[in-house]
Amino acid sequence: MSRTCTLLITIADPTALLAMYGASDPTAAERTAFRRAEKQYKLYKPLNLKGRSRSKPSGGEGGGADLSAVVDFHALLAANGELPAGIGRRDCAGFDRPVFCFLDRPGFYFIPGALSTEEQCCWIRESLKTFPQPPNRTNLTAIYGSISDLLIAAKNQKILVEAENPDIQERNEQNNCGGKTESKYFKFVDSESQKGEEHRSTAATTLVRKLRWSTLGLQFDWSKRNYDVSLPHNKIPDALASLAKKMAIPAMPSGEEFKPEAAIVNYYGPSDMLGGHVDDMEADWTKPIVSISLGCKCIFLLGGKIRDEVPTAMFLRSGDIVLMAGEARERFHGVPRIFTDQQEISALISQLSSGDDVFILDYIKNSRININIRQVY
Repeated sequence: MSRTCTLLITIADPTALLAMYGASDPTAAERTAFRRAEKQYKLYKPLNLKGRSRSKPSGGEGGGADLSAVVDFHALLAANGELPAGIGRRDCAGFDRPVFCFLDRPGFYFIPGALSTEEQCCWIRESLKTFPQPPNRTNLTAIYGSISDLLIAAKNQKILVEAENPDIQERNEQNNCGGKTESKYFKFVDSESQKGEEHRSTAATTLVRKLRWSTLGLQFDWSKRNYDVSLPHNKIPDALASLAKKMAIPAMPSGEEFKPEAAIVNYYGPSDMLGGHVDDMEADWTKPIVSISLGCKCIFLLGGKIRDEVPTAMFLRSGDIVLMAGEARERFHGVPRIFTDQQEISALISQLSSGDDVFILDYIKNSRININIRQVY
């Protein structure tokens, strides 16, 4: 079974989650070093003493967890002094940004503050406006079919309703189709126009919050856990491909250029986590995954080739880029926690405070977006 999985989960049953990631014995997996680290840093909702339910989680710094062992590459960069044992710097000809690495984990590279605030805002906008557009698929596609202009609909307070497709309905009637027909589809309408109507409906703003992933370029088939070249797709946007090629340089074999062919965009809410997994579906592991972080800060765990190796925890902030190539591609990694501390993203808040970006600003204040660009072949 492939160990690849980049689905985001709001944890309700950790045992079920571990089963998803290919653990043959979820009970045993619960006892692994990686799982203990996930539990250590996970955001726990405080118990509401007046009732059985739990109150809204606090996304602030710490939240009860001991963060003293979490590596902070931004702090190391600012200190500009001797690095802690096991951490090094990588100098790359033609690459003008600082690059950190772990000496005992070859193929993993950390580029702090790789993107300017303006670049971060650009890719946040694209991730919400353009990347979920058909033919790209999202986690919503299986439920609602292709949805166009989700962000615009959310900004305009529209709702998604189930409707009849007149053309298909007429064809079914002409052909005397019995039983189930495929005449239903979903469309955005003004909420006012649906008053008094009995339709299955969902607010567009709710659907934006329910986004968990979208796929660009070659489409990844989650049910089969492989790339399905038969699915309609557009190539990776030129600007994103150019950025990925540039940022991949520290991890690329000498004389070779990264070829972006697919990307998976993950959308994290305040309580979401990404369980430990290995990305192993691409053909050539010498080529890196280029991972761009946007929005709220998170903790990233980098483990070993087995779950029982103790992972290293580090902070990932908006604008940071991580590269994983070669041996690093075989290591379990995940995100147990995001932080909704707005001081961390004050530059983004300032940049997105204009009228056109108000909805995006409200979203990113307590969300994280991660763009993972891959060379498939």
